[in-house]
Amino acid sequence: MNPLLVLAIITIYFVLLMTISYFTSRNRSDESYFTGDRQSPWFLVAFGMVGAGLSGVTFVSLPGMVGNNSFYFYQFILGNVVGYLFITFVLIPLYYKLRLVSIYAYLDQRYGPKTYKTGSLFFLVSQTFGAALRLLLASKILQFALFDKIGIPFPLTVVIILLLVWLYTNKSGIKTIVWTDTLQTTFLVLGAVITIYTITTSLNLSFTGAVQHVTEHRYFDIFNWDGKSSNNFYKQFIAGILVAIAMIGLDQNMMQKTL
Repeated sequence: MNPLLVLAIITIYFVLLMTISYFTSRNRSDESYFTGDRQSPWFLVAFGMVGAGLSGVTFVSLPGMVGNNSFYFYQFILGNVVGYLFITFVLIPLYYKLRLVSIYAYLDQRYGPKTYKTGSLFFLVSQTFGAALRLLLASKILQFALFDKIGIPFPLTVVIILLLVWLYTNKSGIKTIVWTDTLQTTFLVLGAVITIYTITTSLNLSFTGAVQHVTEHRYFDIFNWDGKSSNNFYKQFIAGILVAIAMIGLDQNMMQKTL
């Protein structure tokens, strides 16, 4: 890909993020910084959480997972749906009832300060490692697509990305995150659609032809009833429920937008 085109896309994207940050952070209070005055549009929060839950790591890694294990991952997704229902009807009403700013404050009310601090510490550690991994992957991709071609070393690439992220999140608050997550989800979905279109056209396949090609191969296997397999339906389904509750419903980064 042309480096100038990549640079133009990145520039436009971050200009959009900075513009959103500017308009959503005006006249903010401490309350709006953490909760968005509890007035964030539900459809934006829901749509934005799709992108926040997927991330670029999922976008890059899942095709390889399907290549190795067919569509068995879909069993995990079905479990996620049940986990999301638990979050919707159990956890979110509880958080709203207690008017929490931090979901871990519930631990303080129920079990005391030691449990509250322990839960918060685990969250911070997991977020630090998770964010570092996502940053590494994004930096590697940008290094390959752009910065190698213009002679910028990898450490400087990481610094540039960190600086850009800091600029649009520094003083913005949750309102900005809701809108920027929506923008990022939109680009993720568009990227997936464009990728599918590009692959099918390069293989001289129509959309229906591509679907037929996939269904005729092992990649379309969805359910695995082999009890000894790690991809067994019940294992994947139950794991999907628990992971959804843990990674969404018990994660401050995800639930902050709903509060």
